[in-house]
Amino acid sequence: MTTTRTPAHPEQPAAGGRVEGPQAFARFRRLRRSQALRDLVRETRLSPQGFVYPLFVAHGENVRREIESMPGQYQLSLDMLDAEAGELSALAIPAVLLFGLPAAKDDAGSEAYADDGIVQRAVRELKRATPGLAVITDVCLCEYTSHGHCGIVVEGEVDNDQTLPLLARTAVSHARAGADIVAYAAKQTSAFYGPFRVAAESAPQFGDRHGYQMDPANAREAMREIEADIEEGADIVMVKPALPNLDLIARARERFDLPLAAYNVSGEYAMVKAAAAAGYLDERSATLEVLTAIRRAGADIIITYHAKDVSRWLSGHQP
Repeated sequence: MTTTRTPAHPEQPAAGGRVEGPQAFARFRRLRRSQALRDLVRETRLSPQGFVYPLFVAHGENVRREIESMPGQYQLSLDMLDAEAGELSALAIPAVLLFGLPAAKDDAGSEAYADDGIVQRAVRELKRATPGLAVITDVCLCEYTSHGHCGIVVEGEVDNDQTLPLLARTAVSHARAGADIVAYAAKQTSAFYGPFRVAAESAPQFGDRHGYQMDPANAREAMREIEADIEEGADIVMVKPALPNLDLIARARERFDLPLAAYNVSGEYAMVKAAAAAGYLDERSATLEVLTAIRRAGADIIITYHAKDVSRWLSGHQP
């Protein structure tokens, strides 16, 4: 261990002319001199076991369409999920979050809660192929509605009372299909969801979602929303987006004892990818820094499109 010698007289300089004792200053660099020392004293550690990897599933066969707004991410047909699950298992990533692209859309988002809907079929396929993989589903209607909003629209506004029964039907249908977790969130309105809306083909056809998503300026309201989720029986709570809300992750960690998830959303991913492609930053270093910050803020679980790459980097499988 590093030790400091205190001279008999505080005024007496130690070897090298440095005053020790009450007036001594800390030499933090001593524990930064090598990678081994930095690893030894690292306070925040990333692990693949804390990652959830999002997947976009679509109808058809042999479908592996790269998502233009999210390089390295794909829309996948059901027959591609077996190989995907095997790759995730090999990387020690324990869970996926499913988003579905329906065969058809309507005003009520009916494929969201259909027994043979794309997500329900994907859950069954993943559970058949890799029973140990935790499968999480998104309980939302925006991908399935013709208007792109998250519920039944009446006179231009989402009607909560008409929407809630459909969300309940969706959650139950996912659970019956074998989902381990059905997920929802009191999420903030954010510009960082943009690339996801391209991937999931879920952009609103009119208006916006400010009326039913939280104002990003309101931290106390965010805590009240989390409290409401807990009172309604949530086992895990979530903050999204992650990077603009590190303060909210920290607040939630200090205030609540439940497992805390943070969603490193599509715009955060696309931002790093675009800057790296332009040569403005190093992708590996920037990605690790981003996810470490989310973990340091207090997240137990990180939902991230970077999960595969980071798992390879952490295991040394890829430079």
